[in-house]
Amino acid sequence: MSTPARPTMALPTTPVPHIGFGQVWHTRLRPRRHRFAYRVFFLLLPMRTLQAQPQAGGVLAYNRRGALSFHDADHGDGRSPAAGGALAWLDALLAAAGIHDAGGEVWLQCFARVLGYAFKPVSFWYCHGADGSLRAIVAEVNNTFGERHAYLLDAPRPGQPLVASKVFHVSPFCPVDGEYHFDFACQGDALQVRIDYHDAQGALLRTGLVGRLAPLNAALRRRALWRHPLMTLAVIARIHWHALRLLAKRVPFFRKPPPPVQTVSRSTPV
Repeated sequence: MSTPARPTMALPTTPVPHIGFGQVWHTRLRPRRHRFAYRVFFLLLPMRTLQAQPQAGGVLAYNRRGALSFHDADHGDGRSPAAGGALAWLDALLAAAGIHDAGGEVWLQCFARVLGYAFKPVSFWYCHGADGSLRAIVAEVNNTFGERHAYLLDAPRPGQPLVASKVFHVSPFCPVDGEYHFDFACQGDALQVRIDYHDAQGALLRTGLVGRLAPLNAALRRRALWRHPLMTLAVIARIHWHALRLLAKRVPFFRKPPPPVQTVSRSTPV
C-alpha cells in the first residue's frame, strides 16, 4: 500500500532562490536487495520571479557561467531565455492539458549545474494558482541516454496518493510498465519527495530525496561547492557504479525500448 499524499505543500513565501542540503536514497526490494544513500544539495527556484527579475537570483549564476549555476536550456524543450526559457515550455504544457489557472509562482526543485556540468535525473515543478494554492506538479525525468519525459500530476488531495503509469525508460534493471507512487511534503524548512515504483508484484523500488531549505547566499554557495565540488559528475558515476553492482547480483536486465511518442503523460490522484 502506498503512503497517502499530504494535502499541502507549504513552500517558501519569499520568492528568492533556496538551497536544500540533505540526502537521496534508493532501495531495491527484489529479486536482490540493494540500497544506497548519499548526501546531496539541490535548488528550489521561484521561476516566475526569476524570469521577471533575473537579478533576484542573487549569488546564483542564472543563465550564465558560474561555479554554481542554473540554465533554462537544461529543462523542458531546451528553448533559450530569449524564447521564454523553460517557463514558457511549462506554461505551454499546462495549457495543452487544460490547466489555465496556474499563473501564480512556479517553484522548480532541481539539481544545479556545478562547475558547468549538469545531469538532472528528476526535477519537480510546483505550479501554483494566483491565490497561492498548488494546482499541479510536473515531474521532469532525464535518463542517461539523453532522453526526457514529463509526468503531469494534478495537485494532491487529502488522503489520496498520486499515481502515474510508467511509460519512460530510466533503468535497464526495470521494465517500462507498472506505476510510480509519488508523495510530496514541505513544512517549515523541511522538503521531502518520495517516489516508489510498483510492478505487478507490488513495491519494487523505494526512492526519495529530503533536505533542509534556506535562502541561497554566498556562505551556503561556498558550503555546497566545498562539500560537493563534483556532485553532478558523481551522480553519473554512481549510476554506472550501481549498475555494475546490480549486474554482479544478477538482477534481470531489460533492453532500452524506443522513447514514448508523447513527451508528456498525465496522471491524477486515484
